[in-house]
Amino acid sequence: MSTINWNNGGLIELSQGDTATSTGSLNNGQLYCLFFYNAAGNDASTTVDIVWSNSQPPIQVTVPGTTMNQGLAALCFVNGSQTNTVSAAVTSGNQGAKIQAFIGSVKMPLDTQGINNEQLQLNGQEQPFKKFTRFYAVPESHWYSGHIQSDINQFTSVQFTESKAQVYIVNKLVDPNNVIKYAGDSQQYVTIIPSDTQSVAFNLQGNGQQLVWINADSAQNSNDAVIAVQSLSGLYNENVTRQAEALTSLV
Repeated sequence: MSTINWNNGGLIELSQGDTATSTGSLNNGQLYCLFFYNAAGNDASTTVDIVWSNSQPPIQVTVPGTTMNQGLAALCFVNGSQTNTVSAAVTSGNQGAKIQAFIGSVKMPLDTQGINNEQLQLNGQEQPFKKFTRFYAVPESHWYSGHIQSDINQFTSVQFTESKAQVYIVNKLVDPNNVIKYAGDSQQYVTIIPSDTQSVAFNLQGNGQQLVWINADSAQNSNDAVIAVQSLSGLYNENVTRQAEALTSLV
């Protein structure tokens, strides 16, 4: 049993009786998500208690049982405008528990050891979206089109802006609320965007602020997953140029 300093939000491991605390490190105006993976070598689900307020009861997050560390993540969103401190505990009643966890946002994790922290190229090229991958980008002030694709059922990822999040679910089969929980008023800042097909498309408008995309699925479910974002400004300019050239040729 141990107490873990989680101020950097980095990838940690929680066992039976462990508590991780991030003290004073959540920023006002930012939305955060705690990602939990079951890393135990058995099929037993594990309950993680999330404390974010002295006046509110803990949020209980059930991390589904799995074998060979192959399960998807359970998520808990926290609003930094309501608290700057959060803790996650695996109580002593969880026999044989082993949980991998990190905090995700436009800021977190500060320590990216064990996380694939990569810049997302906004050129429309598909990039592999593996487990423990955090993509970041600062789109310019115009429109972009993107898509996330996977041939696996219930492939899940989270897109963060500073104060909001979108949860994309590809090939949705079951209710995601079984593994997505919310502390305080954080749910009003989260949008679930499901797709019944192998791809989910989205548009976004850049404003000079950072966006982040984090994989919330398992290793085997991420083998063929990809993400791509493309600027629509270039397409618009190209079409305008072609139209101008066509008009010139008619003169």
